[in-house]
Amino acid sequence: MSKVIAKFNVDELTKYGNGCVGGGKVVLMPVIGNTEENKVFWKYTPSGKIEMQIDNPEAYKQFEEMGEFYVTFEKVE
Repeated sequence: MSKVIAKFNVDELTKYGNGCVGGGKVVLMPVIGNTEENKVFWKYTPSGKIEMQIDNPEAYKQFEEMGEFYVTFEKVE
């Protein structure tokens, strides 16, 4: 089974409050070519956007502002 791996960084965090369960919105954008590894990822994924609403506060905490993440896309069989 083949996979596609991309590298994204956190571009925007919006924490929910006032009656929400917790968590918030996370927006990820492809990394830019500021390191040798990032140059390779940027070459093949120069643009894109992943936006998620996360209602699990513990999961939301994992996304530090400007943190970088590998994203793996794997087809479900």
